[in-house]
Amino acid sequence: MRIGNVELLNPYILAPMAGVTDLPFRLLCKEQGAGLLCMEMISAKALQYKNKNTKALLAIHPDEYPVSLQLFGSDPYIISEMAKQIEELPFQILDINMGCPVPKVVKNGEGSALMKDPKLVGRIVGQTVRAIQKPVTVKIRKGFDDAHVNAVEIAKAAEEAGAAAVAVHGRTREQYYSGRADWDIIRQVKEAVAIPVIGNGDVVSGETARVMMEQTGCDGVMIGRAAQGNPWIFSELAGYCRTCEGQALEYCRTGAKQERPPRDVVKAAMLRHARLQIEFKGDYIGIREMRKHVAWYTKGMDGAAKLRDAINRVESYEELEELLDAHL
Repeated sequence: MRIGNVELLNPYILAPMAGVTDLPFRLLCKEQGAGLLCMEMISAKALQYKNKNTKALLAIHPDEYPVSLQLFGSDPYIISEMAKQIEELPFQILDINMGCPVPKVVKNGEGSALMKDPKLVGRIVGQTVRAIQKPVTVKIRKGFDDAHVNAVEIAKAAEEAGAAAVAVHGRTREQYYSGRADWDIIRQVKEAVAIPVIGNGDVVSGETARVMMEQTGCDGVMIGRAAQGNPWIFSELAGYCRTCEGQALEYCRTGAKQERPPRDVVKAAMLRHARLQIEFKGDYIGIREMRKHVAWYTKGMDGAAKLRDAINRVESYEELEELLDAHL
């Protein structure tokens, strides 16, 4: 799959998720075969005002290429100027968020609120495309609500303005993440534009990825919540890609679902994840951010509820290791 001048090894993409797709987690997903990694969304205004919190969000490691850096905002000038200022950073694709449903973002006319204004979408994309040399993509939703389903119109506006690809989440803003994703809207967008279309919503395995691609014709598949605590999903997804090599091809040959790794492998991954968090964010922040990840990693395991309760009191790597030794 190609996005502008960027060639992806496979079409399986880690979705941008605030508070989740930081550098340590992206590295783990890359090791499992993700074709493209999307960073946490970054406020264009925060970059403009040189907010100190954006520095960590901009961190990129050479081992994770290719990477998509995502900006959000509503002012074409600010977004395009900030894109120009950070273009020297080692990301390969610039994405513009037009799908975030969070109230404080929508209230500012940003994220999925942009779905209400196709002309503004065109101006934002067009001005950003002219400002930088790297491919510009957009991430959108089905529409703002059921009364305003306009993903096709928005995708066309983005394409006409020069977007290199569009990712479509098959839910409206009003749905947030509830109900079932509408894959038919992804098909409609794919039939309406010539640029690559990436499907998003309710893909939880290699099988569901295959079905989405068959039903919609989409060029790529974006994985969000199903990757939380489960970076191994990308090794299963990559098995559907005919360009991949190795053990992951087992799914392509037989359709056999890859089993979740045994507890000792999951435990080792959690501890490595924790070490990466501490390396990049320090002891205090790193170990506290691991609390939610441990809850995701151990979901469905025997004794997971008790472990989740205990993890919230862990304050050091040594305590985390002792806790996991006791429970796993």
